Amino acid sequence: MGMESVLQSIKDAEESADAKIAASKEEAAKILADARREASEIIQGAQDGAASSTVKALDSAREKAGKEAEGIQAEGATSVEGIQSLAEDRRDAAVKLIIDSLMSN
Repeated sequence: MGMESVLQSIKDAEESADAKIAASKEEAAKILADARREASEIIQGAQDGAASSTVKALDSAREKAGKEAEGIQAEGATSVEGIQSLAEDRRDAAVKLIIDSLMSN
């Protein structure tokens, strides 16, 4: 094997190594792009899940608050009816007292 043959073998090996390096760089770029896309999909899924969960929590809180408000309103209406009834009774008693007072004079 002559010097020229050895030099050609070295040159071929270097070219092969350069080709392997270029292919490896392309593969690494593809892997990185795929990983970024997958990470973006995971983040989007998490954001969608969080938004859905937030909407459900808000809807539940609104429903609970609405039920509590209805209960409080019912209690208030009952109290108002009691006060109105008591006021009527006292008004009737006051009118009777005034009439009795005028009649006795």
